Amino acid sequence: MKVKILFLIVSSLFIAGCSDFLNIRPEGTVPSAGLDHTKAENIFKPLSAAYASLRDWNAHAFPYICGFEITSDDADKGSSPGDNPEALQMDQFTYTSTNSLIGSLWTGYFNIVSSANNAIGEMPLFEAAMNAEVNKAYARQCKAEAKVIRAYAYFNLTRAFGRVPIIDSIMTSQQLSALNQATTSALYQFIERDLKEAIPYLPGSYTKDFAGRFTKYTAMALKAKVHMYHASLENPVANWDSVAVLTDQIMASGQFDLLSDFRSEFSMDGENSKESLLEIQSSSLGASTGDSYPYVEYAYDQGPRNNSPSNMQGWGFCTPSDKLIAFFNLRGETERAKATFLYRGTKTPEGDSIKMTCTNPVYNGKVYTPSSYNKWNYNGYGFDHNIRIIRYSDVLLMFAEAKVHGAMDGNTSGFSALSAINKVRERVKLPDLGVVSLQNIWDERRAEFALEEDRFFDLIRTGQAPAVLGSKGFVAGRNEVFPIPNNQLQLNIHLTQNPNY
Repeated sequence: MKVKILFLIVSSLFIAGCSDFLNIRPEGTVPSAGLDHTKAENIFKPLSAAYASLRDWNAHAFPYICGFEITSDDADKGSSPGDNPEALQMDQFTYTSTNSLIGSLWTGYFNIVSSANNAIGEMPLFEAAMNAEVNKAYARQCKAEAKVIRAYAYFNLTRAFGRVPIIDSIMTSQQLSALNQATTSALYQFIERDLKEAIPYLPGSYTKDFAGRFTKYTAMALKAKVHMYHASLENPVANWDSVAVLTDQIMASGQFDLLSDFRSEFSMDGENSKESLLEIQSSSLGASTGDSYPYVEYAYDQGPRNNSPSNMQGWGFCTPSDKLIAFFNLRGETERAKATFLYRGTKTPEGDSIKMTCTNPVYNGKVYTPSSYNKWNYNGYGFDHNIRIIRYSDVLLMFAEAKVHGAMDGNTSGFSALSAINKVRERVKLPDLGVVSLQNIWDERRAEFALEEDRFFDLIRTGQAPAVLGSKGFVAGRNEVFPIPNNQLQLNIHLTQNPNY
């Protein structure tokens, strides 16, 4: 599991030593200090800062959980009833443009854009200053990685807000405040272009010391997912063909496979496994105290509330809903249930007790972290737990969905829509399907990616949200996107609010 340590140490040291590059908090403004571009050892530093920005609390901790999962039918707010009224607003679709969690999502992902833009801008300077071709090539590779990071941030911004400004370079505050929002279509084209330009310069894999860095297959999987969402808006034939081609190439590469045991994918040993295409790296680096350690509080925010000992508890938010549990029971899910549900009053296979004193009856089992890892001097639950963003099962199910939608291309891997979905089902000991429909695929996605911040946006893109989420308060024509944060409207008078907010 700790093969990621060197990558995280490099990133952590850069955070501590070069804070100027991380303090460019207005989206894309100019950093106050430069780097010596003649030194090859400096090439990775701006990219390291971009990777570090993925661990921003605003982007991948509590606001992320509330906006991307608690809004779905699979999760409830959790915690105690009165804890965090703004999270309850997300659960009940009563939020407004002043909800600070929505504002944090905007800030968090534009911080990632800012750091990525800084890295993208630095790399041509390194390339020009380098004499050795190997160093020039490495600068081009690092630029490509930064483009994937930027594309990922914009993908989440586009899904969350629909229309946001495109910031593709370092800008002054005056320039930023004069930007207009791009259309959703233009944003998807921008994201797809970044990924297309990045793929030729990215390696197919890294050494274990740099596990977790983005490869060409990361970019291809993300690009496939972007095209899947784009297909729901326009050019469905072309976009579904792109999904099929990209996922087929990943499947044909032979570099990825499903782990034999579903629960192990979410274990500490399952981090950066052969099933992983995109993970946000998190680690306490084995420490028990200190500053600037590269951990994310994603798992901690969902850990069992009021459990004991103290290193086995968290905030208890984002608990599995009764609807999700009933869905699993109806399908006869056992293997996925073991990983997805962490029940009060039980003991894990690793020997940790979830006490009856816990506030909620069930928690997200996919973020469970054994007590032996939780060494931080205040709780520290899940500080070493990576966030799984794209797994190989997503590639298989995207391919299946593309083929059912009629995609003609992408036929080198030997998979069909039916064999792809059945591979996912076989891993969790479900019987093979004889035929496959869109509903089969959507249901499989729900079961496979439950509580992984995928369900809400799947409901939006497939048009199921009004029917499925109406009882929670979802209103068609409004809640497909979040409101533009009120403070952003004040900072930039050229921004306009989303409909019906």
